[in-house]
Amino acid sequence: MIVEIRTYTMHPGKAGAWLEYYEKNGLPVQTRMLGKLIFMGSTEIGPLNQVVHAWAYASLAEREQKRGALAKDPAWHDYLKNSPPGLVASMESKILNPAGFSPLK
Repeated sequence: MIVEIRTYTMHPGKAGAWLEYYEKNGLPVQTRMLGKLIFMGSTEIGPLNQVVHAWAYASLAEREQKRGALAKDPAWHDYLKNSPPGLVASMESKILNPAGFSPLK
């Protein structure tokens, strides 16, 4: 198993608006296409104005296949096209390999 951690840095005060739009419009598509969301939240301490979500995949190959299918999905294109402008400042993605003794493996 691998875990993808995506961190979106929002413009100050915009995380709530992004989460609201994503929950209604992006999450249903991603859940259908990507599968296992294991965490979604926002920062309170440390770098602020960030939304972090984590997705579990069986392998890098599965992630590549699922992300590729998502990129072709018309509902995902609608979500992106209709996203309110000026919310997201930057995005970072990390792929993590759980240790052999990790509860998530």
